[in-house]
Amino acid sequence: MPIDLGNHLGTFLRDRRARLDPATFGFAAGRRRTPGLRREEVAQRANISPTWYTWLEQGRGGAPSAEVLNRLATGLMLTEPEREHMFILALGHAPEPRYKQPEGITPRLQRVLDALPTSPAILRTATWDVVAWNAAAAALLTDYSKLPREKRNILRLMFSDQRVRAAQEDWLRVAQFVVAAFRADAARAGATAEITQLVEELSRTSPEFEALWRNNDIASHGDGLKRLHHPVLGPIELEFSTFAVEGRPDLTLMIYNPSTAETTEAVRKLVERRGG
Repeated sequence: MPIDLGNHLGTFLRDRRARLDPATFGFAAGRRRTPGLRREEVAQRANISPTWYTWLEQGRGGAPSAEVLNRLATGLMLTEPEREHMFILALGHAPEPRYKQPEGITPRLQRVLDALPTSPAILRTATWDVVAWNAAAAALLTDYSKLPREKRNILRLMFSDQRVRAAQEDWLRVAQFVVAAFRADAARAGATAEITQLVEELSRTSPEFEALWRNNDIASHGDGLKRLHHPVLGPIELEFSTFAVEGRPDLTLMIYNPSTAETTEAVRKLVERRGG
């Protein structure tokens, strides 16, 4: 079959339809002219009209709605990257974000963190829950292993942990930045509903958080400097960078590099003493 260069959505739908095994979905295999599901079978699985689905493959009938595209994603068993690609082909933009609670990390990702012996590194979610860290992060920032899972949230620590507060050289400036970046991340990930309880809790317990949240400031948590007063090392300066994790839109990687060779050596010795 020749490729229709002007109907990218139709080509994509036909390709994904051809990859599905009818028997998997309880459809009789029988004699089929082409591999995969028939158009009417996809339409049945997606709960849309067979005629409308046929028009989509043929490039007719105009742009489908987001609801139809989501039904097609389910019917064709698309992965999240495939679903996003389908939306871009059909509508010219990615779908509205649908936040999902993270399902943990792979050992491979943990090894990435552990390969940074003198650079504190953490993986956090869009709601700023820390889900993984390395030995240097435990030594310099917070030993998250000693906290209950629900307490491993950067906002909670910033506004309720006196140790974390005292460690910041300029707590108010850092707090302003954290709240503004947290707001932007949660909105971008479509996690507004998921942060409601946390925002209400912190607003009740911290007048400072409530005031900062009402400011509606937005910030990007890209890179910069972090100055800490460590109880063992004293004043230290770290350069931080933030990275997206390919294939895991629910996670952000944050790496803090010591700004001098002397600080790097001091961190190395501290981690070794802690048995990291």
